[in-house]
Amino acid sequence: MSGVAAIDCGTNSVRLLIADVVHVGDDEVQVVDVDRRMEIVRLGEGVDETGVFAPQALERTFEALRGYAEAIEANGIPLGPDAVRMVATSATRDAANRQVFIDGVREILGVEPEVVDGLDEAELSFVGATAEFDADAEDGRSPLSPPFLVVDIGGGSTEFVLGGDPRQAEGELVRASLSVNIGCVRMSERHLRGDPPTAEEIEAATRDIDAALDEVERVVPLREAGSVVCVAGTATTIAGIALDLPEYDSERIHRTRVTTADLDRITTDLLEQTSVERSRIGVMHPGRVDVIGAGALVLSRVLARTGADSFTASEHDILDGVAWSLVG
Repeated sequence: MSGVAAIDCGTNSVRLLIADVVHVGDDEVQVVDVDRRMEIVRLGEGVDETGVFAPQALERTFEALRGYAEAIEANGIPLGPDAVRMVATSATRDAANRQVFIDGVREILGVEPEVVDGLDEAELSFVGATAEFDADAEDGRSPLSPPFLVVDIGGGSTEFVLGGDPRQAEGELVRASLSVNIGCVRMSERHLRGDPPTAEEIEAATRDIDAALDEVERVVPLREAGSVVCVAGTATTIAGIALDLPEYDSERIHRTRVTTADLDRITTDLLEQTSVERSRIGVMHPGRVDVIGAGALVLSRVLARTGADSFTASEHDILDGVAWSLVG
């Protein structure tokens, strides 16, 4: 196998990773990025209210996938299950007309989207986010301490995974995991409808988030984390804001540490700004303008529960875990 393609379809975005599989010695391989892409498609638009995928949301998603299929084949990777894997999460679990989505994906990519269960999703996210931490000592970054808490804030849900060092053969990889419905799109649609949201709307969202975190803490011991690693667009955008970057730079953002104080300041600013003001932030993707405030609020409440003084933003997540699963 010389290359693989991983696709992650969430409530808000669909993402592609094309990677080369490089053999290092007799028994080691590396997964090396060739192309990463992300399109905001809002597949989950209105699903929380209607229970079905909207036709326009399906077409936006299919159009993005057609472009991804062209890119995959252009890199010499055949479409189909041998080298392509697509996972789909929260919105796909909720939609009554999900078969329309599944049939469309199969026609475009030659594979069906896998609606992975909670444990599989947790392991994919955890491996993707933490597999490279052995490189810390080589690039001058401060090493992170296990156990790792990986937090993935999506559009519809947020996943929590607590686990050990994936480089250690002994011990259980994932100790505890849970997914709860407090994603940035879902919280925005439920509560943060003002521009900017009102204090009452923020209070209602906060109560909703805190209630979900009560549920999380009954399953995942959040305060036992040695390091908090946050993946996906909310965390990486906040890291870019903390770095005061003029534009989005994934290499600079990757593995940036953001203090809890900076996170709380940024969250307050985002919730006080109008959508026009947020759109002027250099690192802000246009598709995140109206949901970043909710995502930041979720992340801020999570960090408060862990008691950590910082989180590390990672550009590597479930997408990388899917690529590693193709390598085996």
